[in-house]
Amino acid sequence: MSDAKARMIARAAREIAPGMVVNLGIGLPTKVVDHLAADFPVCLHTENGLTGIGPTCPPDTADRNLIDAGGAYVSTLPGSAFFDSAVSFALVRSGRLDLTMLGAFEVSQTGDLANWKIPGKFSPGAGGGIELAQKARRVVVLTAHVDRAGNSKLKTACTLPPTARGRVARVFTDMAVIDVGPEGFVLRELARGVGAAEVAEATAAPLAVPDTDIPTFQGR
Repeated sequence: MSDAKARMIARAAREIAPGMVVNLGIGLPTKVVDHLAADFPVCLHTENGLTGIGPTCPPDTADRNLIDAGGAYVSTLPGSAFFDSAVSFALVRSGRLDLTMLGAFEVSQTGDLANWKIPGKFSPGAGGGIELAQKARRVVVLTAHVDRAGNSKLKTACTLPPTARGRVARVFTDMAVIDVGPEGFVLRELARGVGAAEVAEATAAPLAVPDTDIPTFQGR
């Protein structure tokens, strides 16, 4: 993983407040747990049936029966609970998640999310992300700012099949922290060594840049 992505994940971890119930989606979000202090009072949820997730484990020390939704080996904490998919998604659908952190292929300036399907490429299905994006009280995204071809993932409108409409509140990228406001994307923080003009150029939608000094995030 690049240093820029590691700093992004560390910054995203600070979005979690004490006492929250938080889902960490497949991909970059699952790595957030490793940037939380061992005694941080949060209840982490994975849709395959576990609350109270502890730090990830290397394969040589892991319990091979304990994985998160992305297949990473995880640990448990005092008070952890196991349950089936019906209970897990009852928790999601009843609005008990304060926050979900999801990956993305695209995010639109109106907060639409596309993260489950690229036409022509294999996909196992929409999975739990569609429920999480619809029902969590707050939805934030962790993603590279541009794809491997250099195309922006932050767009005026999503071109890929949507997961949820108008649900994304904030986007963490390897370049910036960007909010989705009533008028579109708003630059809130910059990654170390990145300028506002560079972020605007890499964003395929209008980006509001405040007149005041923009904070820099450097991870934790």
